[in-house]
Amino acid sequence: MRERLPVAMSGAAALLLGAAIALALAPLGELRAGGFALTAFAAGCAALGTRSRPAAAPLVGLALWLFHNGFAEHRYAQLGWSGPAAEARHLALFTAAALLAALPWEKARRERH
Repeated sequence: MRERLPVAMSGAAALLLGAAIALALAPLGELRAGGFALTAFAAGCAALGTRSRPAAAPLVGLALWLFHNGFAEHRYAQLGWSGPAAEARHLALFTAAALLAALPWEKARRERH
Protein backbone atom coordinates (compact mmCIF):
# COMPACT_ATOMS: atom_id res chain seq x y z
CA MET A 1 0.00 0.00 0.00
CA ARG A 2 1.24 3.49 -0.81
CA GLU A 3 2.19 6.11 1.75
CA ARG A 4 -0.43 8.76 2.51
CA LEU A 5 0.11 12.43 1.73
CA PRO A 6 0.94 14.66 4.69
CA VAL A 7 -1.83 17.04 5.73
CA ALA A 8 -0.13 20.14 4.29
CA MET A 9 0.54 18.38 0.99
CA SER A 10 -3.09 17.27 0.83
CA GLY A 11 -4.14 20.89 1.27
CA ALA A 12 -1.89 22.03 -1.55
CA ALA A 13 -3.11 19.21 -3.77
CA ALA A 14 -6.72 20.15 -2.95
CA LEU A 15 -6.13 23.71 -4.15
CA LEU A 16 -4.66 22.42 -7.40
CA LEU A 17 -7.49 19.92 -7.78
CA GLY A 18 -10.11 22.62 -7.20
CA ALA A 19 -8.56 24.75 -9.93
CA ALA A 20 -8.42 21.77 -12.30
CA ILE A 21 -12.07 20.90 -11.70
CA ALA A 22 -13.13 24.50 -12.28
CA LEU A 23 -11.11 24.59 -15.52
CA ALA A 24 -12.67 21.30 -16.65
CA LEU A 25 -16.22 22.44 -15.90
CA ALA A 26 -15.88 25.78 -17.71
CA PRO A 27 -15.85 24.47 -21.32
CA LEU A 28 -18.69 22.09 -20.46
CA GLY A 29 -20.87 25.02 -19.46
CA GLU A 30 -21.30 23.52 -16.01
CA LEU A 31 -19.49 26.21 -14.06
CA ARG A 32 -22.71 27.21 -12.30
CA ALA A 33 -24.60 26.30 -9.18
CA GLY A 34 -26.20 22.92 -9.58
CA GLY A 35 -25.92 19.24 -8.99
CA PHE A 36 -23.32 18.51 -11.66
CA ALA A 37 -20.73 20.93 -10.27
CA LEU A 38 -21.49 19.89 -6.70
CA THR A 39 -21.00 16.24 -7.63
CA ALA A 40 -17.78 16.96 -9.51
CA PHE A 41 -16.24 18.78 -6.55
CA ALA A 42 -17.43 16.12 -4.08
CA ALA A 43 -15.95 13.40 -6.30
CA GLY A 44 -12.68 15.34 -6.33
CA CYS A 45 -12.71 15.40 -2.53
CA ALA A 46 -13.29 11.66 -2.43
CA ALA A 47 -10.54 11.00 -4.96
CA LEU A 48 -8.03 13.07 -3.00
CA GLY A 49 -9.26 11.51 0.24
CA THR A 50 -8.09 8.10 -0.93
CA ARG A 51 -4.51 9.44 -0.96
CA SER A 52 -4.76 11.66 2.14
CA ARG A 53 -4.75 11.08 5.85
CA PRO A 54 -8.08 11.43 7.66
CA ALA A 55 -6.77 14.50 9.49
CA ALA A 56 -6.53 16.29 6.13
CA ALA A 57 -10.25 15.95 5.37
CA PRO A 58 -11.26 19.37 6.80
CA LEU A 59 -8.51 21.07 4.81
CA VAL A 60 -9.44 19.24 1.61
CA GLY A 61 -13.13 20.03 2.14
CA LEU A 62 -12.42 23.72 2.76
CA ALA A 63 -10.16 24.08 -0.27
CA LEU A 64 -12.68 22.48 -2.63
CA TRP A 65 -15.52 24.47 -1.05
CA LEU A 66 -13.64 27.68 -1.84
CA PHE A 67 -13.40 26.77 -5.52
CA HIS A 68 -16.99 25.55 -5.68
CA ASN A 69 -18.26 28.68 -3.98
CA GLY A 70 -16.10 31.10 -5.94
CA PHE A 71 -16.37 29.58 -9.40
CA ALA A 72 -19.52 27.42 -9.55
CA GLU A 73 -21.93 29.09 -7.16
CA HIS A 74 -21.07 32.76 -7.39
CA ARG A 75 -18.85 32.84 -10.49
CA TYR A 76 -15.87 35.02 -11.39
CA ALA A 77 -13.79 33.98 -8.36
CA GLN A 78 -15.98 35.95 -5.98
CA LEU A 79 -16.86 34.20 -2.76
CA GLY A 80 -20.48 34.69 -1.79
CA TRP A 81 -22.68 33.79 1.11
CA SER A 82 -25.89 31.86 0.54
CA GLY A 83 -26.61 31.57 4.23
CA PRO A 84 -25.09 29.48 7.00
CA ALA A 85 -27.22 26.40 6.31
CA ALA A 86 -26.42 26.16 2.60
CA GLU A 87 -22.71 26.82 3.01
CA ALA A 88 -22.42 24.45 5.98
CA ARG A 89 -24.09 21.68 3.95
CA HIS A 90 -21.63 22.11 1.08
CA LEU A 91 -18.62 22.24 3.38
CA ALA A 92 -19.87 19.19 5.30
CA LEU A 93 -20.44 17.27 2.06
CA PHE A 94 -16.92 17.96 0.78
CA THR A 95 -15.29 17.19 4.12
CA ALA A 96 -17.31 14.00 4.58
CA ALA A 97 -16.41 12.82 1.07
CA ALA A 98 -12.70 13.24 1.80
CA LEU A 99 -12.96 11.68 5.25
CA LEU A 100 -15.03 8.67 4.19
CA ALA A 101 -12.61 7.96 1.36
CA ALA A 102 -9.62 8.18 3.72
CA LEU A 103 -10.96 5.99 6.55
CA PRO A 104 -10.84 2.52 4.92
CA TRP A 105 -7.23 3.08 3.94
CA GLU A 106 -6.33 4.25 7.43
CA LYS A 107 -7.94 1.16 8.95
CA ALA A 108 -6.01 -1.12 6.59
CA ARG A 109 -2.77 0.67 7.44
CA ARG A 110 -3.32 0.22 11.16
CA GLU A 111 -4.12 -3.47 10.76
CA ARG A 112 -0.79 -4.02 8.99
CA HIS A 113 1.21 -2.50 11.84
